[in-house]
Parts: sequence; C-alpha cells; structure tokens
Amino acid sequence: MRVLGVDPGLTRCGVGVVEGVAGRPLTMLGVGVVRTPADAELGDRLVAVEQGIEAWLDEYSPGYVAVERVFAQHNVRTVMGTAQASAIAMLCAARRGIPVALHTPSEVKAAVTGSGRAEKAQVGAMVTRLLRLDAPPKPADAADALALAICHIWRAPAQNRLQQAVAAHRRSGAPGTSGTPRTPGTAAAPGASATPRTPGASRAPRTLKGRTA
Repeated sequence: MRVLGVDPGLTRCGVGVVEGVAGRPLTMLGVGVVRTPADAELGDRLVAVEQGIEAWLDEYSPGYVAVERVFAQHNVRTVMGTAQASAIAMLCAARRGIPVALHTPSEVKAAVTGSGRAEKAQVGAMVTRLLRLDAPPKPADAADALALAICHIWRAPAQNRLQQAVAAHRRSGAPGTSGTPRTPGTAAAPGASATPRTPGASRAPRTLKGRTA
C-alpha cells in the first residue's frame, strides 16, 4: 500500500509518501512541503497548492491519499486556510479516482505514539523511528504528513473489515427478521384463537337476563 499523507495548510502544506502494510516495516519514499507566499492572492495560493500536490501525485502515483481532518480552532483565519488547502488535496485525489481518507489529529497521534495528546516533537520522534530515518523531517508539517500516511496504513485493514461487515449487514437485512416476509395483519395476538375473524361480521346479540322491556 502506497499512501500520500497531506497535512493541509496555505503557507506550508506538508506532504509525505509512505509504502508498506500493517505489521511490517514501512518505507518512506518522499517527504516535503508545498509552500505559498503569505502576501499572494488567495486564488494564486490555492493554485500553487494544487500544482504542488499534482506534482507529488504524478511522481509517486499513490493508491490512497490521507488528509488531516479539519477541526474547529479559535483562529478562524487559520482554520479557513487549512480547510481550503484540505479541499484542494481532496479535489486532486478525486479527479484521479484515488480514495481519500480523513484522519483527525488525535487519531494520528494515537496511532503513531499511542497517545492522542502527544506533542509534535513526540510525533516527529516516532515517525523517525518507525521509518528508520537519520533525523526527524523538518518542518513539523512534513513529519505530520508522514504520520498521516502511517496512520492510514495501520488503520486501513480495520476500516476495511468494518466497511465489509456493515455492507454484509445491509445485504442480509435487519437482525431478527426471517427470510420469509410476513403478511401484515396475519399475526395473532398471544392467547387468541387461531381461527381468523371475518371482517365486518357482527356478534350474536347478547340476552340480558332479569330485565324486561
């Protein structure tokens, strides 16, 4: 499995490619950052991010793209830029028919370090160890992109099994139902006679004893 991890951002968009399967040593194929000038027009910056990601897709032809899921932040301007860069990454992948997976920062930290509250330095150190690198990738955006790719490789088998189980459940129908459909109105209440009552038939009049007209 070859995965392109994308840590979205307008000024620095981290990208990293990791190859391997869960349970075996992983290999880093490439890592870097797509940069855009902060004083450029927004449209020009988005085009630059698109061109950068397209270049990585052309060079490495990943089978999957893992993007960090945008979450709420106090700095609205920062989260907007992150969301816009994230959308560009998803667009580039979808245009080529490459499956896209979104992972939250806590999911990535937990997968790589064992703690969803790990610091960036811990993530970088574990990425360096897992990929057998000489030093942590710089800047931190590049290390985060590799962590995203690692996270997806490790989580993909479990996600695939879950998706297959859900699909099988939907095909088989709701639990507890038999294969033969039940005809509405044919079920008898507990303790009731098995003989069906003819709709519209009235009961025989009841005789009132001890009462005169």
